[in-house]
Amino acid sequence: MARTRYASNEGLRIAYELRWPACWWRPWLVLIQGMGFDRAGWGPVLRRLQRRFRLVLMDNRGTGQSGRRIGSFAVADMARDVVAVLDAAGIRRAHVLGVSLGGMVAQELAIAYPELVAGLVLACTTPGWPFGYPMPKASVRLIAATPSMTAEVALRRHTQNALSAWAIRRQPELLTRLIELQRHHPVGRETLSAQAAAGAWYAGSARQMRIQAPTLVLHGGADAIVDARNATLLAGNITGARLVLFAELGHLLFWEDSGAFADAVTSFLRSNGR
Repeated sequence: MARTRYASNEGLRIAYELRWPACWWRPWLVLIQGMGFDRAGWGPVLRRLQRRFRLVLMDNRGTGQSGRRIGSFAVADMARDVVAVLDAAGIRRAHVLGVSLGGMVAQELAIAYPELVAGLVLACTTPGWPFGYPMPKASVRLIAATPSMTAEVALRRHTQNALSAWAIRRQPELLTRLIELQRHHPVGRETLSAQAAAGAWYAGSARQMRIQAPTLVLHGGADAIVDARNATLLAGNITGARLVLFAELGHLLFWEDSGAFADAVTSFLRSNGR
């Protein structure tokens, strides 16, 4: 296992690691996770991506081995965490893959620091307000009901909600694997609340036309957390963006079909490498 390294953004420690195959000339790919996961949350897609890229894995602030700071933060703060990691690692330019909340961070990075982003992949994410589609009502109701649940029931219900019915039927063990992962890599309530607020207040819609990097938008058609129509909005807002929808997959599409997900990312970034 690669060793944990640390960068610093305004005194906050950000944990990351570098992984690369023997082919040192392969391009760098930064992976930015979503709400509630640290870098362990990439699961089976990690091995597949490592075949073609040198990887930068990071723990978002408040998760894993990164520092925690009391109070709120914004997506822009998380984007600066990524900049700090790249600077500490001596990486001047890289492809960037962000999922869910991490997809908002990746958008912000490409908008504010275009010189750092060679290629961009945005998965299961939203352009933010004021034009983004809101969370589906079933997920809103689940969040509202969460305070009345035990921690164990809430963990199971939210994890199941993040997976498609197709994935659970095809891989019944997947739900258990993801629950165990979150038990072993817990994220505190304060961090979850701050992450949720950062995502809810993200306003990228009016600025995405400034993204210069070749962009791929990926989404699951059965996503119950981020309305899949947001993928069409994103692709329409970014000049030349390519949109790929996986009709049967849910929010955690990179776990549900890691092969198809990695193939789409690899094919796009290799064809647009620079």
